[in-house]
Amino acid sequence: MFRTKICGVTTADDARVVAAAGADAVGVNFYPRSRRYVTLAQAEKILAALPDEVVRVGLFVDATDDEISAAYDHLQLDLVQLHGSEPPEFIATLGERPVMKAFRLGPAGVAPIADYLDACRALGRLPDLILIDADVPGQLGGTGETADWNRLADERALLGSLPLVLAGGLTPQNVAEAIERVRPSGVDTASGVESDCPRKDGPRVRQFVAASRAALTGLSGGEPL
Repeated sequence: MFRTKICGVTTADDARVVAAAGADAVGVNFYPRSRRYVTLAQAEKILAALPDEVVRVGLFVDATDDEISAAYDHLQLDLVQLHGSEPPEFIATLGERPVMKAFRLGPAGVAPIADYLDACRALGRLPDLILIDADVPGQLGGTGETADWNRLADERALLGSLPLVLAGGLTPQNVAEAIERVRPSGVDTASGVESDCPRKDGPRVRQFVAASRAALTGLSGGEPL
């Protein structure tokens, strides 16, 4: 669905910068405790500044299915990002709306994530994509910390064939190495392209998009993923 996503965009100006840099997905954060939180009204202005081809992602943390569905439909989002402790049963409550479920790669490795996906499979509704973030106690994401790329690469087969998006501490300087090690379908960053949270830094965004696109294209033998 996308290769390079910039998350936590909080202004229309930053949305234009991100789109102009060539990112193909933008995330708006609806978690009230986040420094990157935006209201529905703010999100509407942010998303209106994007070209039609940019994927619009709404990030939610333990929101209700009614809240998520209403925001998705009102804003005409393309993807729901579940970034909290939503159980496997919750995904089906969102109907046919595409879902990317975020997981934090902790000391137990990939096994708990595989167990979650097995439960989803038994219920007949898998997420459409999965996102792997760093595990920082007490934090849900956007920390600037990297996940254990080597462990994720070693245990990747346990996750099956679902598209995997890598997040967690990715920057213009390390994203190519991360892609080479993990071989994800796409990458996602917020803090890695900020000069002063939550504002995005234009040169960093452009460097990140260029580096990630080159590395991802290299994985697919010269063709975009």
